[in-house]
Amino acid sequence: MEIRTSAGKAEIPGDLQRSLIQVLLVSEGRSVSGETLAEEMWGDSAPDNQANALQAHISRLRRRLKSLEPDSPVSRLSTHPSGYRLTVAAGELDADEFVKKIAEAETLLAARPERAAELLRQALGMWRGPAFGHFPGGAVCRLAGARYEEQRLRAMELLFDAELRVGRHARILAELNEAHISNPLRERFCEQFMIALYRSGRQADALDAYRRMWRRLSDEIGVLPSPSLRGVEHAILSHAPELTPGDDCPVSQSA
Repeated sequence: MEIRTSAGKAEIPGDLQRSLIQVLLVSEGRSVSGETLAEEMWGDSAPDNQANALQAHISRLRRRLKSLEPDSPVSRLSTHPSGYRLTVAAGELDADEFVKKIAEAETLLAARPERAAELLRQALGMWRGPAFGHFPGGAVCRLAGARYEEQRLRAMELLFDAELRVGRHARILAELNEAHISNPLRERFCEQFMIALYRSGRQADALDAYRRMWRRLSDEIGVLPSPSLRGVEHAILSHAPELTPGDDCPVSQSA
């Protein structure tokens, strides 16, 4: 987590304070109950005076945020009957901007794949490592981190779809290979990798990728390849015309 102000980078010191601001941020402007905040901060090790301790941390965080924006007339951290809420304006939270770019790119994918690819590379470029770095926080933040990670993988799938639509299969081969190796049970990466290999004149390698994926699915989770993945294999074996770069076909779209 990183805060940027007009004066430069700022930090929120202390694990409990970081837990507090992280759970408020991932709640995206909604009020968070004191019980949830306490569970996130202390888990099963809550102090006996939990309510007082939480209020002390709320006050400390409010003062810290005020010091970063001394001219602001109101505090970003407000108290409500249902709990506490952190106000973040549009464009201020990178995770929110990341998700918005993905949504915009998805709407442009069919009509403007080059622009979609540009937006998706911008979105993926916002990542600097795992969500929340080496301090994942409690259950609420871990769930949010998993949600952001799934969005990151979705963005990668959409990016490869966009690049395949405009015939950039050679450009993304290395990226696809890395994505496929890093996520060995994610079939969409395998499909895209097979298509890129086939279009690069490597039909045998594409079919070998399918066979390896088939064995992995069978050995590790006891399932067969999906109809979508089998459809890509069939298209490659039959040299289906829809595999031609630029064609708008089912095998070059996200499931």
